Amino acid sequence: MTDYSSSIPETLEAFRKTLEEDSPSGAWPLALQCLWFDAAENWTAAHDIAQEMTGAVGSLLHAYLHRKEGDRWNAEYWYRQAGESYPQVALQAEFEQLLQRVLNSIQA
Repeated sequence: MTDYSSSIPETLEAFRKTLEEDSPSGAWPLALQCLWFDAAENWTAAHDIAQEMTGAVGSLLHAYLHRKEGDRWNAEYWYRQAGESYPQVALQAEFEQLLQRVLNSIQA
């Protein structure tokens, strides 16, 4: 298995390849680690990270995770905290948008 965890992926495809690893790199920004755990179907680990994050991105990730969980009331609260409205796209599309937003902020 190739070690993808030490470098930050630049694309969705590269990100998906990192899911072959047991965990994301601890050197990654928390937002990217959060999305990795979500993609690896570990909602609890993703939520634990999002819950500790401050700022709009942390609130947005928290919102997405509660939306995925089916807790609309809680999700709406966190979308408001992030200054965003409740999304009208599918969860997978929202995930991809969030990932692209995080990757763009890292590469900037």
